[in-house]
Amino acid sequence: MEFLAVQNSIFPLAVALPDKSASINGGFSFGSSNIVTLKRNVRGLTVTNVATPSPAIAPSWETESVVSQNHVAWTSVRQERWEGELIVEGEIPLWLRGTYLRNGPGLWGIGNYEFRHLFDGLFSGASLTDNANTGVVKLGDGRVVCLTETQKGSIVIDPDTLDTKGKFEYSDTLGGLIHSAHPIVTEEEFLTLLPDLVNPGYLAVRMEPGTNERKVIGRVNCRNGPAPGWVHSFPVTEHYIIVPEMPLRYCAQNLLKAEPTPLYKFQWHPDSKAFVHVMCKASGKIVASVEVPLFVTFHFINAYEQEDKDGRVTAIVADCCEHNADTTILEKLRLQNLRSFNGKDVLPDARVGRFIIPLNGSPYGKLEAALDPDEHGRGLDMCSINPNNLGLKYRYAYACGAHRPCNFPNTLTKIDLVEKKAKNWYEEGAVPSEPFFVPRPGATEEDDGVVISMISQKTGSGYALLLDGSTFKEIARAEFPYGLPYGLHGCWVPKK
Repeated sequence: MEFLAVQNSIFPLAVALPDKSASINGGFSFGSSNIVTLKRNVRGLTVTNVATPSPAIAPSWETESVVSQNHVAWTSVRQERWEGELIVEGEIPLWLRGTYLRNGPGLWGIGNYEFRHLFDGLFSGASLTDNANTGVVKLGDGRVVCLTETQKGSIVIDPDTLDTKGKFEYSDTLGGLIHSAHPIVTEEEFLTLLPDLVNPGYLAVRMEPGTNERKVIGRVNCRNGPAPGWVHSFPVTEHYIIVPEMPLRYCAQNLLKAEPTPLYKFQWHPDSKAFVHVMCKASGKIVASVEVPLFVTFHFINAYEQEDKDGRVTAIVADCCEHNADTTILEKLRLQNLRSFNGKDVLPDARVGRFIIPLNGSPYGKLEAALDPDEHGRGLDMCSINPNNLGLKYRYAYACGAHRPCNFPNTLTKIDLVEKKAKNWYEEGAVPSEPFFVPRPGATEEDDGVVISMISQKTGSGYALLLDGSTFKEIARAEFPYGLPYGLHGCWVPKK
């Protein structure tokens, strides 16, 4: 069996597996990212790290990471290309055919400038960044786009070679500087939110496959506060777009500063309260706008419509990785904090926060824990679900959890929202990336598939990990020739 991996210090990370194999690719990020592609064929696994057409060089891991004693997850990797064969422990399912692309930082500094925060590159600087190192999505027309929080930071890449094909530019006149880093992407449409920093609110927009034109579905006006709440992500249901208005709000002055600010690019306005708005996808009308308890979240997991016995929709259920309305998580994500773990338990608590949004005209919604947070170590972020359950009632979610003491999520967890239990994977010294669920073609059970994660190890090494989506047991791993920095988000490009 062969394994092909591609990784880059200036661009993202990718992995791909064509034919009778699976593929894992790190995403693509302009300026500071790493790319890894994993391919499998009848011979085995080959790894090729590609970001630019530069020649292969010897890994620089030893001089850059061992000397500094930083965990490889928080260490720059300047190796841009490596090609060779990797040994697979276990067996990759024959049905797993495609490419997994993962995006994330490859360099934690450029020249004499050292990045200070895990999120540097999302915004950063007077001109705002075009460093697309946050997410990567496959559009319904087959194009693969790397994204960040800024609209100009959208880059089209070739999913096979990871070459940059050019900037993704919108053809409409909607303008704006920022958007949600996590659009909702299906074979039929691309949905996202455009925060309005001048007249606080959000535009919900739709783009059809094969076009670059966004069309307005509707607008939500903020209920309070000097600016819109940060919308790194948002959920949808079958018929509705859920627009969160978090009291962690954008700050225009901080967006334009390169130097550190207390809450990164935001300001905490608890007096402005928190709200959730529900917009009809078809008409753009607001069908509910309710006040909810204060919350802090980066990533929504999923949402669905709750029906009564007659089939009428009575409420919206929306789940997220919620940090107990505690903004200190932003401080903990400074690189100096991530690199200075001394054995003390400093990771702030998190939970599966479940919003219940009534559609009966009530002015208030609920926010509660969907299960006991101790099930996943009171840590939670970087989530995924079976994509076939997007916007529908679902049972399982996959995320990074915590094995205490820790200063960063260090486990993979499978959450059962019906039994309210979790299964956890943990390895001493490992920092796992987002667990990405790939369903088995033709499966009838929601958790019938595999979970892919890239693992960075304290020893300086790293590997691709495949877990069984049902049992959550390891089924295969392939060690990289050197460790990779922590990656952010990915997508799956199936083999046709």
